[in-house]
Amino acid sequence: MNFWKTIAVVTSTTLIAPLNPAFAQDATAVTIVLPAGPDRLDPCETPRSVIGRIIKQNVVETLVELDYDKHTTLPRLAESWEQTAPTEWVFKLRQGITFHDGTPFDAKAVIHSLERTNDPALTCITRTKYLDGTDIKAAEVDAHTVKFTTKTAVPILPTLLAQLTISSVKTPKGEYTADPIGTGPYKFDHWTQGENVGLVRNDTYWGEKPVIDKATYVWRSESSVAAAMVETGEADLAFSIAPQDATNPETDKVYPNSDSAMFRLSVDIAPLNDVRVRKAINLAIDRKAFLGSVISDKAELAMQQVGPSVLGFNANLKPWPYDPDQAKALLAQAKAAGVDVDREIRMIGRPAMFANSNEFVEAAAEMLRSVGLNIKLDNLEMTQWLKMANKPFAEDRQPNIFLTMHDNNSGDAAFTAFFKYHSNGRQSELYDADLDALIVDAGTQSGEKRAEEYNEVFRRIYEDIVADVPLFHMVNYMRVGKRLDFTPTIANAVELQLARLKLK
Repeated sequence: MNFWKTIAVVTSTTLIAPLNPAFAQDATAVTIVLPAGPDRLDPCETPRSVIGRIIKQNVVETLVELDYDKHTTLPRLAESWEQTAPTEWVFKLRQGITFHDGTPFDAKAVIHSLERTNDPALTCITRTKYLDGTDIKAAEVDAHTVKFTTKTAVPILPTLLAQLTISSVKTPKGEYTADPIGTGPYKFDHWTQGENVGLVRNDTYWGEKPVIDKATYVWRSESSVAAAMVETGEADLAFSIAPQDATNPETDKVYPNSDSAMFRLSVDIAPLNDVRVRKAINLAIDRKAFLGSVISDKAELAMQQVGPSVLGFNANLKPWPYDPDQAKALLAQAKAAGVDVDREIRMIGRPAMFANSNEFVEAAAEMLRSVGLNIKLDNLEMTQWLKMANKPFAEDRQPNIFLTMHDNNSGDAAFTAFFKYHSNGRQSELYDADLDALIVDAGTQSGEKRAEEYNEVFRRIYEDIVADVPLFHMVNYMRVGKRLDFTPTIANAVELQLARLKLK
């Protein structure tokens, strides 16, 4: 079948573009290759990997930092915190810290950053993914003490605040900035559109002085090109190396990430508003066929939008089997009931979403065509894809099968359930009042009760509603140059702290 030809192509030799020697560097500078370039560098957009890997904890810092290995929180700009009431938390801030523009880090800066992130004039992903549904406010107790209050109990507030980056009060509200001003160990130096971003070490940093004094970020969508840049010494580190290019055990490091790949379905548009059609799509995709070919054999089949390390992961869900005959039977039943199963459905991907993502969507589209669905495949650039990913959705849109990647490296289902499935979630296709109530209530619980309610949230989405097509809990390959002493972790899905890069 055609989709097997597609899989075979990806393992063949690819053309490598000529390498550009312009990024040759001194001994304490690094060049980092990203799979795509940023469309903005705003501090409130750091949950997006294309931005967070450049500026989070490098230029702009958070009050709280996550320890991904121990699933706990660590002090960063805040030195301590305590819960003083079910809906109140008091944070003590470090003293003697200044922003890169010379303004003081204090309670006013924290309040400014929260208000800016919550400003409806901006669609900050920090708000829409993490803060929506919490109704959180901050007030100054004194210059170095901030009290946060929430409308309902938020037991994981410190974890939540690990996503709120703090920027100078001179960062304007109501408009995005391309000049991030933080307190971090690196200062933003330049952004040459379409070419590179540069950071330089902040020699007045409040913490330990990093070894690396300069970082240049470039982007290459072709995995083989990125891998070759590190191999030849033109770059020091490259993200998102495809499995077929990760051929050097000395430099290529596989690590679990927090990303889950899935197809989101427009469940309110015919024929996808019929559950039989949604089930047929799930049955028609041979997920296991991709493992070890287009997708790393170390990835895992997904049944939900969060991975096993996340509180709320439902271990009782079972993967969809590959059963094209049953898929055809369901489509025939739907057609007999008057559902227009012949209507064109748009499958939407994005180049470099993950290694081999183009090849994956081409093969998946062919699998759906083979059971009788009318699939039109489109690969959209970042700006177009983001417009379709987020509300408001176009009123006249076609039914679509939308490839997306979602990371939850914060360890709690709250950072997925509202954003992806609540009626008010920015990327939610669902409008289910009962599910909404359960999502909200789960967010107020703690311990076993919290886990149980989120288990039920994901069960309903997967088994009852069949809201989407879960695919894989992903792993990443990173190529690390021979002069660096660095081992990637799950944190690198959304950030890369330059201060943790060491030279051999």
